[in-house]
Amino acid sequence: MLRRSSLLWLLAPYVLYLGALPLVNRVHPTVFGLPFLLFWMVVATVLTPVAVWLAWRGDRRRGRV
Repeated sequence: MLRRSSLLWLLAPYVLYLGALPLVNRVHPTVFGLPFLLFWMVVATVLTPVAVWLAWRGDRRRGRV
């Protein structure tokens, strides 16, 4: 399980984009003048490279990269 724990970070973008989509599909409230769904997609887009970096870092520490 320790070998796969870093790969679990790669599931984060799928959860952010697809899994939470029915929960955040709202026009109101607005955040920073954006509908909540658009704000959620921007946050998910920004967090995707962070999740990929965390998975890469975990693999590098185990000597797999």
